[in-house]
Amino acid sequence: MRSAPSTVPHRTTSDFAIIAANMIPLAGVLISGWNIWTLLALYWIEAFSTVLLGALKSLFAKQGSPDLVGQREPLHELRHKRGGWHLLPTLPPVYPRNVPFALSILGLWISTIVPITLLSWITVETGITISWPVGVSIGALLIAQVIEFRVGYLETGEYETVSAREILQRPTQLTMAMMLLGMVGLTASQAAGVAVLSGFVLVKTILSVSGESTGPIASGLRALLDRFGDDDELRRPQPESDPADGDIRARVTVSPKAVLLGSTSAILLTVFNRGVAVLIFGIIAAIFTGNIFWGSIGLCILLCIIAVRVGSYYLRYGTIEYQRRGNSLVAYDTVLEAPQWVVPVHSRTRFEIANAIPDRLFDTGTLTISNVDATPRNTVQFGPVPNLDQAIETLDLPVRHEGRPDKDPAVVGAALVLTLAFLGVPTMLLVSSQVSGVEAVVILLLLAPFFAILIGVLLYAMFTRI
Repeated sequence: MRSAPSTVPHRTTSDFAIIAANMIPLAGVLISGWNIWTLLALYWIEAFSTVLLGALKSLFAKQGSPDLVGQREPLHELRHKRGGWHLLPTLPPVYPRNVPFALSILGLWISTIVPITLLSWITVETGITISWPVGVSIGALLIAQVIEFRVGYLETGEYETVSAREILQRPTQLTMAMMLLGMVGLTASQAAGVAVLSGFVLVKTILSVSGESTGPIASGLRALLDRFGDDDELRRPQPESDPADGDIRARVTVSPKAVLLGSTSAILLTVFNRGVAVLIFGIIAAIFTGNIFWGSIGLCILLCIIAVRVGSYYLRYGTIEYQRRGNSLVAYDTVLEAPQWVVPVHSRTRFEIANAIPDRLFDTGTLTISNVDATPRNTVQFGPVPNLDQAIETLDLPVRHEGRPDKDPAVVGAALVLTLAFLGVPTMLLVSSQVSGVEAVVILLLLAPFFAILIGVLLYAMFTRI
């Protein structure tokens, strides 16, 4: 009982420390005559460090995060991972299910704010003044964040009561504010810009105190912001699966080769992503224009994206051991040492062989298990495994074998002939001497969506019966 009152002055002091750190830049404007670009650069550094620390903090968040309606985060398949991984004994476990949220806000900065900042730096005369007061301000803001992360987040165990979405709410708000401030810096005069940035200092201070402190001032500000905020759910109970009762009767280990071969579908989905498609077109344009340097950089980025996508797919399915425990089938992650899902075998749950294209190409096997109440979409995936029939027999699974049609050379041949015929139309336009290059490009752009849909359907029909 004696320790409770002593924490109030300490927390109040932390509130005032954060407030003072955020007010130093305003004092620099009013007293030292900093211009709008100096203040904007200072807050850019501070906002970027807030985003980095927020992304780091979100990885340790133990509670579950609801999905974002209408949005799909990068590496979304990791959202279904259960369990955490201890990177260091002195740190709490990192939860792979929080990685997509951290990548979302980092991706926003990398794809939007950083390129715009570099473009502005090159094309606009900023007049940024670097002096020791500016360095002190940057240091004070960064030190305040690091201390809060170490003391207020890790040592107090706050990570056990928050979710990734909850942690990243403040950095996201600050990111939106930075985008607005960038527009102000590019369009407003010195006096108007400083006035707007001074207002931002006040808002930023409120967000910092309410999001980074646990003191009484912070509690009051959080209550005020919650009244004016939205009612979206930011936290759910920790989404861990309960292990099934009973000893392990049988087990099937996933073949790493089968999983890596099965990741081809994930690679194709990555290629059809809008951002990746733009990157690929940029690489092609750089190569055709003779700019090998930028083409090589773009190719390295593309290979890194594909490697991360394959690694995410492998972490989802490649570390799983399927166990038969009593009347239940358990997908157990051997790296995270946690069950991913538990399905009763003899019930209304349906086991069907998936007609997956990678399975037909690489002679692997995958099951689709539906009517699973414990999962968000009521469906889970079993496999891919190298010998599906043997796995079904070992685990004694009631599988419906009619889900995967037999090979049909006639369908494969017809689809291949039609695909070549449709591809011949744009090829004839490109090689024809009666059509100019500009006309051919315009026609291809107009017909490309139509041909892409037809060829995609034909290729899908061909590979599903190969």
